[in-house]
Amino acid sequence: MSTTQHPKIVIIGGGTGLPVLLRGLKQYAVDITAIVTVADDGGSSGRLRDELDMPPPGDIRNVLAALSDVEPLVVELFQHRFENGNGLSGHSLGNLILAAMTSITGDFVRAVREMSKVLNVRGKVLPAANKSVVLHAEMEDGTVVSGESKIPYSGKRIKKVFLTPEQIEPLPEAIEEIRQADLIVIGPGSLYTSILPNLLVPKIGREVCEANAKKVYVCNVMTQAGETLHYAASDHVKALYNHMGCAFLDYILVNNGHIPEDIQQRYAEEYAEPVKDDAEQLAALGVTVIRENIVSYKDRVIRHDTQKVAALLVSLLETQENRTS
Repeated sequence: MSTTQHPKIVIIGGGTGLPVLLRGLKQYAVDITAIVTVADDGGSSGRLRDELDMPPPGDIRNVLAALSDVEPLVVELFQHRFENGNGLSGHSLGNLILAAMTSITGDFVRAVREMSKVLNVRGKVLPAANKSVVLHAEMEDGTVVSGESKIPYSGKRIKKVFLTPEQIEPLPEAIEEIRQADLIVIGPGSLYTSILPNLLVPKIGREVCEANAKKVYVCNVMTQAGETLHYAASDHVKALYNHMGCAFLDYILVNNGHIPEDIQQRYAEEYAEPVKDDAEQLAALGVTVIRENIVSYKDRVIRHDTQKVAALLVSLLETQENRTS
């Protein structure tokens, strides 16, 4: 157990899945650190990244908003996206504020730290690196697609992903948080474009492999066309292990809740299907499977149920406490 007052959870990811989980976890007496991808190159983030030579702020912005403890209207303002205006259209105000703070402080990490104070963030939000990285995917046919936003649209199966530049340094603070963690949570999020870009930062991947903390992967509920088409739960684990070069997971959290047929049909139009729980293959990988109904629906969009997933993760911490006490 860590020497801090509350048990320490480090969550690694990005995209839309990470903020959903964080909203539930911040209700508990736990010390949260989110390590967030800086590989995004699409939309408002990509434009600011290219024009201002700064790490993309979008994923960081969403995490800051999820962990903030301020008036809802302030969060709504931070998350507001302009729909028109020459040059403003498509930008979110939070991205512009982070860009301005980076310009004022001269450092993206410091900008995130200062915005964390302004938004009264419950926990720490750390970019996986203090500069932009480019994500590349080598496909099974040997071709290479460059750019996080382009990879899912290649129409080919991914063999592996990798980052450039080769020399990428994580924040020393991120390394220290991983070493002190009681529980490391991977995901939820897009496997190749939100999760692996963090773990492929060389020292982060190594530290996760070597960390004493229990490690859990929150498996996606649905497959994702262009990334995990027809993947079973064990395929997600194998992809993580192959990229990391170590079998590091203790647990995988898999949904066993029913997904209504009409919602499945809507997702089938996007070539997405429920991730299969292939129990035998998961057992062969030596990972303990936690099966629960962890889905929620809003406007016929599937999300992880933030309250249920958070409660399950906290229960893993309590199990650890009982073992060590």
